[in-house]
Amino acid sequence: MNTPAPTGSGKLPTIAVLVAALAAGIGLFAGQRVFAPTELPQMQNSLLYPQFKQIPDFKLTADDGRDFTQADLRGRWSLVFVGFTHCPDICPTTLADLGKARAQMTDLPEIERPQIVFVSVDPERDSPKLAGDYAQYFDASARGVSADHAALLPFTRSLGMVYMQSELEGGGYTVDHSASVAIINPEGQQVGLVRPPLDPTKIAADLRALIAHRAASAG
Repeated sequence: MNTPAPTGSGKLPTIAVLVAALAAGIGLFAGQRVFAPTELPQMQNSLLYPQFKQIPDFKLTADDGRDFTQADLRGRWSLVFVGFTHCPDICPTTLADLGKARAQMTDLPEIERPQIVFVSVDPERDSPKLAGDYAQYFDASARGVSADHAALLPFTRSLGMVYMQSELEGGGYTVDHSASVAIINPEGQQVGLVRPPLDPTKIAADLRALIAHRAASAG
């Protein structure tokens, strides 16, 4: 495979990937309008940005065949994770933890519980439907999306994430990718990242704190 895609394998990002992710994040901060929240709540398993970032326009394809755009990240909280279905460890573990975190929020109205969005960065092997079927194994409400690399690259970079195909010695390839999870608020702004190691109980607590903070700010 010679596709110049960002990295994404089931393994943790390499140093090169981390450097690229940092560079992407710096560029994002420098090039976009930012939104400064006040009195941010304390997080347990997440990093909040001092300034929220608006996600640039994008168009991917959802598991139901429809366009997946910025509008799909508005109106509710979202947890966005990039990976691929052939991932041996990080992807299934992360999706399982996100599903467990969401299951701990069943007392909240469905619209207030975060939607899990799994973005496959391996379009050569993962159709949007396959990405959706994979994600929904861990949470029935999860959404799976993908696209060609021309659409995936700018989208993942806008979240401060990267992925890259790496050839395997025995043939074929894997995908190295960022292991963090983007937290998107109902205004379509990225407010921060859930960072490994993931703890479902702490993730649920973080989301509850963010939901309460937003409600208090609106009031």
